[in-house]
Amino acid sequence: MKMKRNGIGFDFCAFTDYDSSADVHLYEIGNYSCEPGYSYGPIIRSRGIIHYVMSGKGILKMEKKEYEIHEGQIFYIPSGISAYYAADIDTPWSYKWLHLGGTEFHSVLRDIGLDENNPVLDVKSENGTNSPFVSLINDIFGNYERQYYCIGKMYEIMDCLKSEHGHSGSETADNLQLQYVRTVIKYIQLKFSEQIHMDDIAHTCGLNRSYLTRLFHEATGYTVKGYLLSYRMKTAQKMLKESDYPIQYIGNAVGYTDIFTFSKAFKKYSGLTPSEYRSKT
Repeated sequence: MKMKRNGIGFDFCAFTDYDSSADVHLYEIGNYSCEPGYSYGPIIRSRGIIHYVMSGKGILKMEKKEYEIHEGQIFYIPSGISAYYAADIDTPWSYKWLHLGGTEFHSVLRDIGLDENNPVLDVKSENGTNSPFVSLINDIFGNYERQYYCIGKMYEIMDCLKSEHGHSGSETADNLQLQYVRTVIKYIQLKFSEQIHMDDIAHTCGLNRSYLTRLFHEATGYTVKGYLLSYRMKTAQKMLKESDYPIQYIGNAVGYTDIFTFSKAFKKYSGLTPSEYRSKT
């Protein structure tokens, strides 16, 4: 890890390059107490960057718009977007920055509406105190040499941003229905090897059983039981092709405690018994 102090454009900078998680990456952190009028850019970065303004104020120019930014706000510059920012002449800002990435982090930013068209977010609480977001950034700066600690804090930052600035109240009925369908699919993919009951799935979603059944069928073309059967059989087919596990073991692995019930279900689905299927693949 490379760490630098007191250079042009920074007081402290550390190249962390934490990218072991697909969900969130943290490439670099730094801070700077800017001189009056200090500017940076225009520049196009290959990775997104978030600045948190600790004090003072300045401007950001991006996508042909100009934003006045002050203490207690963050501004986000996505990758591939030309941006220019400058400290105020009279009250220059001090900020901390994080170069970041990852599919889940970008998803959270989209969810809270932080993008090239709306790059500024106030992170002060209603009573004027700092958001937990600020404490989490400070935790990262205080422990920047600890990769998994920092990645954990990035997940906490995602949770903080989503819980405090998300738009859950504006979710459409279609989005909620899609979320329920995804929950059912994830539940089945996690627990297909267990004895699954429809009432358990409905309880997990917090919905009436008959309503959830209809919702799932309209979205996927499957009944919930039909999707569960299909997932189990496809998993069994894969195991029969790619392993030499006994058929009873495979039946147990996909949720059948009785080998005869498994063989009957498998033949009805595949047209072959498990033994016949294995010998032909």
